[in-house]
Amino acid sequence: MKRFWRLPVGDDQQENRRRPSSTEVEDSISLRVLVLGLVILGTVATDIAADTTFSFWAVPVSTVGAIWSYYRRRNANVPVKFCIAIGMLVALGAFFGRFVGEWNDTRLNLAQLLIELQVLHSFDTPRRKDLGYSIVIGLILLGVAATLSQTMGFAPVLLLFLVMALPTLVLDYRSRLGLKPLKKENFTIKNISKTNFKVLVVNFALIIALGLGIFAVLPRFPGYQLRSFPVSAPINVEGDFNGGRIVNPGYVREGRGGNGTGQGGSGEAGQVDSNFYYGFNSEMNQNLGGEMKPKVVMRVRSQAEGFWRVLAFDQYTGKGWKISRNEDVTTVRRSSWSYRINLDMPIIKALTKEVVQTFNVVADLPNLIPALSYPRAIYFPGPVIAVDQEGGLRSPVQLSDGMTYTVLSEVPYRNRTLLGQADTTYSPEIKDYYLQIPAEIRDKVKAKTEEILDDYNRERVSRSQDAKSLDSAYEKTLYLAQYLKQKYSITDNPLGLPYLGENDDLVETFLFKQQGGYPDHFSTVLTVMLRSIGIPARLVAGFAPGEFNPFTGMYIVKNTDAYAMTEVYFPQYGWFAFDPIPNHPLIPPSIEEDNTFSVLRQFWNWVAGWLPSPVTGFLNGVFGTLFTWLFRAIAWFFALFSKGWLGIFIGLIVSTTIAFFGWLGWVQWKQWLNRRFLKKLPPMERLYQQMLQWTAQKGLGKHPAQTPLEYAEVSYHQYPRETAEVIDEICQAYVSWRYGGSDPNYQELQHKWKELQTTRTPSLG
Repeated sequence: MKRFWRLPVGDDQQENRRRPSSTEVEDSISLRVLVLGLVILGTVATDIAADTTFSFWAVPVSTVGAIWSYYRRRNANVPVKFCIAIGMLVALGAFFGRFVGEWNDTRLNLAQLLIELQVLHSFDTPRRKDLGYSIVIGLILLGVAATLSQTMGFAPVLLLFLVMALPTLVLDYRSRLGLKPLKKENFTIKNISKTNFKVLVVNFALIIALGLGIFAVLPRFPGYQLRSFPVSAPINVEGDFNGGRIVNPGYVREGRGGNGTGQGGSGEAGQVDSNFYYGFNSEMNQNLGGEMKPKVVMRVRSQAEGFWRVLAFDQYTGKGWKISRNEDVTTVRRSSWSYRINLDMPIIKALTKEVVQTFNVVADLPNLIPALSYPRAIYFPGPVIAVDQEGGLRSPVQLSDGMTYTVLSEVPYRNRTLLGQADTTYSPEIKDYYLQIPAEIRDKVKAKTEEILDDYNRERVSRSQDAKSLDSAYEKTLYLAQYLKQKYSITDNPLGLPYLGENDDLVETFLFKQQGGYPDHFSTVLTVMLRSIGIPARLVAGFAPGEFNPFTGMYIVKNTDAYAMTEVYFPQYGWFAFDPIPNHPLIPPSIEEDNTFSVLRQFWNWVAGWLPSPVTGFLNGVFGTLFTWLFRAIAWFFALFSKGWLGIFIGLIVSTTIAFFGWLGWVQWKQWLNRRFLKKLPPMERLYQQMLQWTAQKGLGKHPAQTPLEYAEVSYHQYPRETAEVIDEICQAYVSWRYGGSDPNYQELQHKWKELQTTRTPSLG
């Protein structure tokens, strides 16, 4: 055992001989300060992510507890421990009290309980093991904050936590080795350089790069494993709620007179409200000018990108739209023991996919609930919601800052072939509500629409018989939407268009006079044109997906992301949206067959947004070519196995050859990386790593849980004495250099090591 505990670390050799037991008192002030800092950062991170104020009382009390615990570290402190136990029981009781009120999302309550326990625990941390518990608590708090965070404000705290965690682990490891804390006089430039500050910086950078890389490629599976979703605290609803009233803060009921600027559904000229979208109301007046000032209104976490649908209109008024059955709604209540409200789903033949969306409201919105199409269930803080005839969801109160709710939608896949074959026989209810057009413009709009379609058919025949024919409602809708994008333009000036007169019609003015209009006008025109040729359509308003933040995993939605587009009905398949607005995708974002690695795609889109267009185009071209050739090669390889025995034989030869050259390249790559790794290490570190690699090749490598000194002791039982002595000397010198700041005789050690390698290695055992 003398050999095992021989630690030649300067003049303090005898003082550094300590039992590395977790039951001993921890004297390192540096380690205690860093641990306290980690706990404080975890508490601050929770406050930043959840907008709480735990730090105001937890940080000062924890600091007092840490100081008191250091000065009383060698005392039994039985009365204090008794009081701590009582305090922990009180904290647990308070947690269960809060749990009863907010049982659906307990993350913040658990974080509060953990902070309270840590504050009490800070008064009883005499040992390194106790400090280790505090480190774990700080890490858990950081993890809770990560799940609650919605902004990039969490990122600086995360980086600072990592900066403090690395030296904390170093000091903790020194304590485990039994080394006394470095004294003040030992912190010299020489000793600081010996600790290889560069390694800490490199490790920090590698951890950041690795973390971002893992996040980017982390698969997003189609379903959540847990079925308890985020919901904010319950809200109280006063009076009866029948769902027939829409409340838009910028526009009073029925859309008239909001803030003295917005006008109602009667079509009077006016200006839009600068904060609220004019279309979120029972009537939509499109005879308005002006624009909104951008501000964030929601942060959405969703398994798929999509159009956050709010409401739809069925009746065209000539200058806007109206919900003709605004009072005809169905109220749905949740049970007293659950936040889940189940909604009726229409029967459709299309293949669907469940998409979970969590909406975090950060600014006042109308009492309309955004969601992806076809919501099946909603976890909502209110006791009741209403569903209108157009599939829109309504809340009994306005959506306000801090509200959180989760929606489960069964979004149908858009299959162009099946929708193109859909029946064109519509039910009376569909015909009554979704083919309505003012009689004054019906014939004129129908003639214009048929003229556009006839021109395409004539050009198709003269150009190529292989061109797509407009023989279905789906293909006609696609072409008309694309036609409006290409032939008509958006006015650059939000106040540049003249207001419509009393006898003017928006669609007629758009098509025959102005040759364009505001963005939402395009959707109105497409909807009316489709109705004119017997295709049921309605206007739907909602929010674009917003800007995706790859670091938070959320879509940042602004009020200016609100707009309207056209929904078309296909019997047995339901409603599908089309976007005729220029510079918008023709088909709005929706689900795909595989969204497992959608974060990686979104991450690349985010990076590409910062690059110049030529660079982005070049990289897309390079990667597109590479992936194309790769897929072709894979297809050719698998096709070999379908060409009989000869193909199977060739396939086996090819796969064996690829495997051999892959293994050979991998071996050479690892050797090159190892040589590069060793070359950059300090001499003593390099010699120690070479020794470990050599012993690993002999089949008796160092276990990761072993300290260098433990491994040196074990080597006497595994190697001949001459070999074990060299290993022991190298381990002793490494520990002294790494943790004690001494200068070993590197030249002598290297000479002994080379002699050991050049001599014939004796048998082990």
